[in-house]
Amino acid sequence: MNAPVSTPWKPLASQAVLIPRDDIDTDQIIPARFLTTTSRSGLGRHLFADWRYDAAGAPRRDFALNAVASDGAEILVAGRNFGCGSSREHAPWALSDWGIRAVVASSFADIFRSNAHKNGVLTIAVDDAALAALHASLLSQPDGRITVELAKQVITMPDGTSGWFSVDPFSKRCLLDGVDELGALLADLPTIEAWEAACDR
Repeated sequence: MNAPVSTPWKPLASQAVLIPRDDIDTDQIIPARFLTTTSRSGLGRHLFADWRYDAAGAPRRDFALNAVASDGAEILVAGRNFGCGSSREHAPWALSDWGIRAVVASSFADIFRSNAHKNGVLTIAVDDAALAALHASLLSQPDGRITVELAKQVITMPDGTSGWFSVDPFSKRCLLDGVDELGALLADLPTIEAWEAACDR
């Protein structure tokens, strides 16, 4: 049986890590010097390393991941054009290993979005007005909770307002099942084999 590549997606309710910056690229998410491994495990400690730690390696008190309110957070809220830059798959690996299950922004780099979905991290694009309101809400209430229901494609903000978000059907299926493309294909193997048998008749 094909093992899941991530935890199958269930309705998620979590506080959020707020990094209200645009154009966060993959080298900021996981700096190139940490790309020497092909293991997904352990990369979370290097997530946003250059912003998270000072030159001596001490945590910066003013960075969101180091805030007490971020403990246990499974949602990251950013700005526009999240995940731009190189196509490194280590970026979603680092996010996932730290504990992030969903990233909310107003737009995403296409390659990052694809890599994220393949590795169990959901990307949620909201319009600029909704994102600005979410930023304001989290700045005033850092422990505010966001709810994400992937099956219904609905996100609920800390103030209780809800909105629908888009996700392509195949990525949605893989995320809900916790599998990658190969896993989805193997799950369809009986149907494929039945079709092949019918064609051979």
